[in-house]
Amino acid sequence: MGRLTLVLLLAVVVLAAGVYITFRHVPTILGETGCTAGAGHTAVALDPQQAQIAATIAGVAHHRGMPSRALTVAYATAMQETHMHDPGYGDLDSVGVFQQRPSEGWGPASKLIDPVYASTRFFRALAQVPGYRQMPVYKAAQAVQHSADGYAYEQYQGTAAHLTTAFAGAPRAVWCWPAGHTGKAQLTPARRAIVKAFGPLPASRSASSGDAPSLLVRAPQTSLGWAVAAWLVTHAGKYRLHDVRYAGFRWPAPTGHTGWVKDAGGPAGSVSAS
Repeated sequence: MGRLTLVLLLAVVVLAAGVYITFRHVPTILGETGCTAGAGHTAVALDPQQAQIAATIAGVAHHRGMPSRALTVAYATAMQETHMHDPGYGDLDSVGVFQQRPSEGWGPASKLIDPVYASTRFFRALAQVPGYRQMPVYKAAQAVQHSADGYAYEQYQGTAAHLTTAFAGAPRAVWCWPAGHTGKAQLTPARRAIVKAFGPLPASRSASSGDAPSLLVRAPQTSLGWAVAAWLVTHAGKYRLHDVRYAGFRWPAPTGHTGWVKDAGGPAGSVSAS
């Protein structure tokens, strides 16, 4: 599997345990839009596409019933291959976030540039690797990717583990500061996209008298609810979402850079977006 070289504005911090790539919460580096996953010294700053892909990979992992270890392997692979972007090109015929090659049976290029499809194929292959849960992350990634330098995945293991914690259901762990957007929220496309990633979650549009329409996604587990909330927050700019609410907290897009705030009026048991 070829490795795609992308020029990114990243901050590189060398730790005693190895090379740790971090994207700090510094809008001057990432621009006027961006996202943060985690908190404190484990926080990882992402650009909008990275955050959307990370949330989508977590959704596919939930849909396929994959354990957290599988999600960490997927994140380490995606960061090594494309820094978690989704290019329509790469080494030889490699495309997409995992740089999968149509000529090696991964599927058509037109589908591999869809992160949901690419993640589904990745997890399907990983599930066939005997003992991958006990393997070092880089070995599990290499068992799927067959890269020229399989050890290269190891440098992203720490960052991948932090992303797994944030996107797999840690409360209030992901927030973004999207560019200012106006207009009607695109709730129907958002509903279709979230069901495509997470599977058949109960998701519907709802509106009370005098209130703006909202998208309600019922989550039977709190961790799933926060994973869904992270997906909605990271896709807020794409679908013009102004507000996400869950479990007594609210993320308002206009002040998204400040993170989640307490909210006593959110719907019980559902993630709400409007």
